[in-house]
Amino acid sequence: MRNYLKYLEKMRCFRKRSMVPVLGILITCLLFMNLYIEDGYVVEGEKRLRETSTHPLNSERYIHTFKELSNFSGAINVTYRYLAGTPLPRKKYLTIGLSSVKRKKGNYLLETIKSIFEQSSYEELKEIVVIVHLADSDFSWCEHIVQDISRKFSHHIIAGRLMVIHAPEEYYPVLRGLKRNYNDPEDRVKFRSKQNVDYAFLLNFCANLSDYYVMLEDDVRCSKNFLTAIKKVITSREGSNWVTLEFSKLGYIGKLYHSRDLPRLAHFLLMFYQEMPCDWLLIHFRGLLAQKDVIRFKPSLFQHMGYYSSYKGAENKLKDDDFEEDSFDIPDNPSATLNTNMNVFENYEASRAYSSIDEYFWGKSPSSGDFYQIVFERPIKISKIKVTTGTEDRQNDILHHGTLEVGERVVGNKKGRECTTYLRLGDFKNGNFEISDVDRKVLFDIDCMRILVTKSQKEWLIIRSISIWTTQIPNQ
Repeated sequence: MRNYLKYLEKMRCFRKRSMVPVLGILITCLLFMNLYIEDGYVVEGEKRLRETSTHPLNSERYIHTFKELSNFSGAINVTYRYLAGTPLPRKKYLTIGLSSVKRKKGNYLLETIKSIFEQSSYEELKEIVVIVHLADSDFSWCEHIVQDISRKFSHHIIAGRLMVIHAPEEYYPVLRGLKRNYNDPEDRVKFRSKQNVDYAFLLNFCANLSDYYVMLEDDVRCSKNFLTAIKKVITSREGSNWVTLEFSKLGYIGKLYHSRDLPRLAHFLLMFYQEMPCDWLLIHFRGLLAQKDVIRFKPSLFQHMGYYSSYKGAENKLKDDDFEEDSFDIPDNPSATLNTNMNVFENYEASRAYSSIDEYFWGKSPSSGDFYQIVFERPIKISKIKVTTGTEDRQNDILHHGTLEVGERVVGNKKGRECTTYLRLGDFKNGNFEISDVDRKVLFDIDCMRILVTKSQKEWLIIRSISIWTTQIPNQ
């Protein structure tokens, strides 16, 4: 009997000891399941973003998983403080978004806002709204800046063209113990991680204010009538799919989006806020939505003007050498069919010279009589024509001997249309051609334009850009 009682006591002790690790494992599993249920999309999202470093971003696999992952159409739940201005009564054409924090050296925000308004015409001002997100936790600084903005731009605030907002600090994630993916200093990681959240909250606020959204920094100078230039580019891209159009080559300055994409982009920045800088995330976002190539327009519409970064006041003298402040004029380039009988090199086809993007046509050693032809969809009136051949690194690949002609009376079908009669407007000089007041020199409506090689050359031919300005833009 005594032995039996000792046996029972041992069994009770064994059950107690064995239940401790079992319960521990069970609790751990439940906590993990709870974490996975609540934050599974974040864990999986981070994994998939890391995979993009070794897999093409435009692959169907990743496009599909990203669309499943972030098909967010709803707003992020943030209660904003309106520091200046009130909600818009109607939707505008373009929202211009700025995020700003207190700098150790320099402050360019007021100059940036001034440039936006001064470089816009009265008619353009009717179609824009500027949203400034003061994203600093020092609310006394925010109040001071709001006072300056309200004093200098009160009429724009009253007219509904300017709003200043603030997302309270309580909505931000913890910014300690962040991942140091690129061996950045801890304070640098904190700065760029918070900046991603700043922009996410700004995008979230702007999602339903307009048809389009352009992202700027708080130390930027604008080109004259930049909105008209942007509208012309958007019109020229009708019928094509795009995610991001770029009007500056620096960082996240001048990046244009459809406003319908802003909720998804805001969620994307929040999801990966500690992974990498904002401008890198924007590249991933574009690629995952199936825009493989950069679509950037020259000259640039926006220029970085600050000398000190918002990070620790470090020097930042980056400049966009493609920026033009006063003489910017985007051509109309009406819809047309393009063809050539030259021997085209690889995929540098005829359409590349007529595009508003920085690309070109490249043909092998043209012979006398070879041509590059544009047949417009409908007759047009032309005011100005400009054609540039060659590039800085291939200065000999120009049209050494050629002429430019315009024609009328189109014959043939869509596969082989051409004009029956042509009028010569002039010859190429040093590989370039430019003529103004075409509508005064040509009395007929123009159906075609042709670049004609008048003497064979051993050098190849790059047609870098063809720009056409019209006095009567055809109805699209």
